[in-house]
Amino acid sequence: MAVKAGVFGALVGAAAALLTWTTPAAPDLAPRGSEAGVAVRLLDNGFHTDLAVPRRALEARGGPLALAVRSLGPGDWVRVGWGDAKFYVDQSPISDRLPDGARAFFRPGNRSVVMLDPEAVDPGRGMDPAQVVALTVSPAAFARMAGRIEASLALSDGAPHVAAARPGDDVRFFASRETFSLVHLCNHWTAQVLAAGGVGVRPVRSVLSAEVVDAARAAALDTGGRGD
Repeated sequence: MAVKAGVFGALVGAAAALLTWTTPAAPDLAPRGSEAGVAVRLLDNGFHTDLAVPRRALEARGGPLALAVRSLGPGDWVRVGWGDAKFYVDQSPISDRLPDGARAFFRPGNRSVVMLDPEAVDPGRGMDPAQVVALTVSPAAFARMAGRIEASLALSDGAPHVAAARPGDDVRFFASRETFSLVHLCNHWTAQVLAAGGVGVRPVRSVLSAEVVDAARAAALDTGGRGD
């Protein structure tokens, strides 16, 4: 009995450690002194999170991500997201997509896409303030975030390629080298992008959009609210 109790206690401890594990916050997340920062918006619709960043900042980096952004229609901002290659793209009523949603969640190794959607203005302006977290990060932090997004792209001869588009819509879905499943969902991906920049996130709990929002809000406070 003592052995069983010890094993159970170890399992409980391991589970608690995983649930509370937090990535380290980077000291250079916020701009310093007169350093010009880069605006980053976290957008939450209640279950899914996207990011929005200035287009110019993405294009200035060069590389495959910049190539993808330059292929988009006009817009000074770009909304960035990630998800299952079929479920994420499909806009039919959710009630009609429940079987496909189950497939995306529970079958391992599903193909995925990176969404890039050009926007004329800051997408956060038209949303409920409770659904938006505004950050201003240092150029170094932004470079790491953009690098994490770029690392998701599946490349052909060094260039990204469009996997899907919607008729009459400027949004483009670029093939991703990552796979989608219950252990790697859209909110996990957003949390990983934020963590790359130096936002402290709890990866296991980031299955929920509210957890990602809480992490971003804490980062906004830590940076003195410069994202407002």
